[in-house]
Amino acid sequence: MEVVLRTPDTLSGDERDAWAAFQNGDAALASPYFSPAFMGAMAQVRRDVRVICVRDEHGPAAFLPLHANGFGHARPLGGPLGDHHGLIARPGCEINLVDLLRRSGVGVYDFHGALGSQRAFKASALTTDGSWVIDLSQGFDAFVETRSAVEPKAFRNIRSRRRKIDEEGAVFRLQDTRPGVFQAALNWKSAQYRASHHFDVFSVDWTRNLLFDLIEKPQDGCAGLMSSLEIGGELAAVHVGMRSAGVLHYWFPVYDPKFAKFGPGLALLMEICQAVSADGVTEVHLGPGAYDFKAHLSSWQMPLLSGYAGAGFPALVRGAAAAIERGAEHLPLGRASHWPGKAFRRIDAMTSFRAA
Repeated sequence: MEVVLRTPDTLSGDERDAWAAFQNGDAALASPYFSPAFMGAMAQVRRDVRVICVRDEHGPAAFLPLHANGFGHARPLGGPLGDHHGLIARPGCEINLVDLLRRSGVGVYDFHGALGSQRAFKASALTTDGSWVIDLSQGFDAFVETRSAVEPKAFRNIRSRRRKIDEEGAVFRLQDTRPGVFQAALNWKSAQYRASHHFDVFSVDWTRNLLFDLIEKPQDGCAGLMSSLEIGGELAAVHVGMRSAGVLHYWFPVYDPKFAKFGPGLALLMEICQAVSADGVTEVHLGPGAYDFKAHLSSWQMPLLSGYAGAGFPALVRGAAAAIERGAEHLPLGRASHWPGKAFRRIDAMTSFRAA
């Protein structure tokens, strides 16, 4: 088995064909995150995009796209923006993740949203989570009927707020490329990050450039989708996401706070679901997170794994940080026991966003 770390532009025609075949043959890889087009879009805005290519006697066997720095440390493709990641591999291909990294020259690989269905990540996982999924496979009306029966109060509230929006006058656009909409979404989102004391994702160039390119240069398997909702003639909510043929990834929703009483973000999401359902989308991936609206709307969760894998000095350093975090969480320090973990995660987020 040959294992090589490459730049995306060096992939051969047969490797690209194999990648497409592997993705098309595995429903777990239907998200735009796993498309070669997403890797290509990332490579346009960041210089550190690489892909581990595995080849055996039958030809291309597996691919693992990632960001690699010059110190042996790697993160999943998309960095902190990437909710889902994993191997794009031939069915039945067994991969030892630690061996794969060692043979490709990667010292340690941090992952935070690896597919729980992929055995390669299970041995290195430290925590588990789930990504919420809206099931549109039977159509939008069937989705509403099914979830209304499970969450009647939530859907009564949705309908009540929708009536109030309609009274004010509502305009929905599935793909809104009007001048100013994109910038308004970024401004609102940046203000939201600052207000919640989180790192402003859009304070670095590559994140803005990535979303803009995905919208302006849609490709098969990965196309940006910027949707909007106007209330009373004013822009009230925007969502910037991306879609493949059958999956929409719900990514950056935001709304103008002055319209908060109408629940414009949730109203926009429902409009999007209805529109994309009619255009072949069977799943909307909401990503992880303990949010009520995700639990109310979602049909199930996709299991995700977080952890790290590797060998040598980089893995030892990463292991030491993990040990400090776990040790502190078991100390009787109250809220202070979580400070080391929060500090490590904040430093990691800032480093990965600025590593382009």
